[in-house]
Amino acid sequence: MIDAQKIRSILLDVEGTTTPISFVYDVLIPYASKNLERYVREHSRDDAFRAVVAELYNQREADKTRVSDVPDWSNDTERAEIASIVAYCRWLMARDSKAFALKSLQGKIWQQGYRSGELKGQVFEDVPRALKGWRQQEKRTYIYSSGSVLAQKLIFSNSNHGDLTPLLNGFFDTSVGAKHESSSYGRIAAELDLNGEQVLFISDATKELNAARAAGMQTVFSMRPGNLEVNISEYDSIQSFDDLPF
Repeated sequence: MIDAQKIRSILLDVEGTTTPISFVYDVLIPYASKNLERYVREHSRDDAFRAVVAELYNQREADKTRVSDVPDWSNDTERAEIASIVAYCRWLMARDSKAFALKSLQGKIWQQGYRSGELKGQVFEDVPRALKGWRQQEKRTYIYSSGSVLAQKLIFSNSNHGDLTPLLNGFFDTSVGAKHESSSYGRIAAELDLNGEQVLFISDATKELNAARAAGMQTVFSMRPGNLEVNISEYDSIQSFDDLPF
């Protein structure tokens, strides 16, 4: 059971927790795939993009040691490199990869979509109400997602309920560590200057909840519409943030 009196901070997953899974897989990912090649062509010589390319190449070299169907990569010409980047990124997307370089690139593509008005962030209707309530209770709220910090900020600053970022205290992505590793949650708790039990982590992924538990955090399973059905008998669960005991 949740010990509500100990909770000083709420740590939220995005996909399937604050935001419908369908928005990620039916809107964001197809948008990134559709606009990937154009973005790479337009930014192929930018210094910031070159850093992302170097990370992608290193990730590909690591992938080659684990799987056999990694797309070829050629630096012989600019055109060949662009084709290589696009093919490898689409290969990663098809595998729902959480690779940091891919998430960084997707965030930059989505940024253009939000700026143009083609994209609008989606959150469940109870989210703004909960964020306001927690702020009034002087509880700090943070986001932890495999999507880049940029991608997270874009969803919440351009949401269907307006700019929600003033109600959030910070954002974490996989630069702090993978979401299924307990050490990631330990680092987050340390950065928040809190004991694990003072943090409540809410997610729809049991591996993430188990990792957070191992780091001493309190956890709740998110049962949002569209989420995968799993055995959650060993977890406290909610269908809405309104179900929380505070």
